[in-house]
Amino acid sequence: MTGFAATAALALASALALGTAPAATGAPDPLARYHHQHLAWKSCVLGPDDDTGKDLEKAGARCADVTVPLDYDDPGGRTITVAVSRIKAADTAHRVGALVLNSGGPGGQTLGDPPWVREAMKDVGKRYDVVGVDPRFVGRSTPMDCHWPTGSAIRSPGHDRAGFDRSTAFAEELARDCRKYEGDVLPYVTTRNTARDMDVIRAALGERRISYLGYSYGTYLGEVYATMFPDRTDRVVLDGVADPDRYSPRLLRGSEPANRHALRDWAAWAAARDTTYGLGRSRDAVLRVVDRVQAAAGRAPLRVGGYRVDESVAPMVVFSGLSQDNDAAYGDLAAAVRDLRDAADGRTVDPSPWLADTLGFVLTGSESEYGSVQMAILCGDVGAPRDPETYWRDVQRARMQDPLFGPVTNNIGPCAFWDPPRERPTTIRDDLPALLVNATGDPRTVYEGAQAVHRDWPSSRLVTLRGADQHAVFGVYGSGCADGTVNAYLATGRLPATDVTCAARPVPAP
Repeated sequence: MTGFAATAALALASALALGTAPAATGAPDPLARYHHQHLAWKSCVLGPDDDTGKDLEKAGARCADVTVPLDYDDPGGRTITVAVSRIKAADTAHRVGALVLNSGGPGGQTLGDPPWVREAMKDVGKRYDVVGVDPRFVGRSTPMDCHWPTGSAIRSPGHDRAGFDRSTAFAEELARDCRKYEGDVLPYVTTRNTARDMDVIRAALGERRISYLGYSYGTYLGEVYATMFPDRTDRVVLDGVADPDRYSPRLLRGSEPANRHALRDWAAWAAARDTTYGLGRSRDAVLRVVDRVQAAAGRAPLRVGGYRVDESVAPMVVFSGLSQDNDAAYGDLAAAVRDLRDAADGRTVDPSPWLADTLGFVLTGSESEYGSVQMAILCGDVGAPRDPETYWRDVQRARMQDPLFGPVTNNIGPCAFWDPPRERPTTIRDDLPALLVNATGDPRTVYEGAQAVHRDWPSSRLVTLRGADQHAVFGVYGSGCADGTVNAYLATGRLPATDVTCAARPVPAP
């Protein structure tokens, strides 16, 4: 993930004063009512169909709502709530403290994560209160919804200027909808405010310091929190590491080579299973099918069930299918490409489950809240270029290098039409003794980002999962080496003496 824009220095100074721990001068704490609030813990189950709540209850979790100010410059003004879940430490005699989670996005829900994270932690999990948080405006927290017709603002601009112009109009429409429906809260949907909320949660939990596990965008949130509240962190694990010097609304730029590598590895996997998916007996044959699908969608939208998949959406199916390096994810993508190929050949297609879910996410408003919050955070954190010609030139240059992924990762988005950020972006601290985890083939938070953060933080250690096209490793990929290293650090608080390299799983035969 990936650089940044500005606003008034006076507002920044006052926000910083409210966003950090009060100085030891006897001055009153302007956030005292929030820091000392009583949390009413309750069942996490909202109703008979609440599977997340049931999983939390089965794991022994309880839930609460934490009250925070909408605007930390005005702590006496409007308030919102942030939903949290907690599985309390079972080994109270050796309790370390609270481990706060963020699973990324931005805009992702984390409230339901403590059960599987606790399981991945094995015995050391008993020594922590494992805390899930739905960040402000996400999930069970005070909601925000721009009423978009999509769950994602990311699109391909297609093959020509007309497609780019349609993409520009779409991005402008999404920005206009957010101003229309949520203009009063947009200035406060930022990573810095989420970090401030985390510190209110820390205080409300009665913790002097918190440990932290963040994935993907959650690593950037961890970097910001540790910078704004330098004395509030204990053990910090950042998995799928965002380079803060490259964080911006254009955070996907530069990920094209990693996505192309992941696509080639998937194609080789699919070729080895031609009897199952029928996409070709060689990697190149499978890649030709992908290219044929893209070309067909460029000529006329493909009919897939009740959806029309055009040149702006077909690349997104492939892009969305490349983040997890395992048979299940590879099989989902293979079935989706087979469906798109059949549609391109004029056959009637009933989409496979993963493809149906992906198209529903991209082409309907069923997940509008997710896309709304995600873009509001990115646009609220860092300014983006405003001239569409900047994006058009970048798309054209990127297309020459990678005609499938280059246009997607360089395309215009709603941030080109957003109001400027209210605060300057955070200048991340010089050093933090954190444990960094990244796969070499991560197509979302590319490995070079983890290397950059490791260089900037000389006291950190880097766990490298070599040879996997995997986004998020700990408790997700199934590496005993990586999981064991993370758990040893969480157990002892001691980083490995040196960096650690773990091998990917051998690829199983079909």
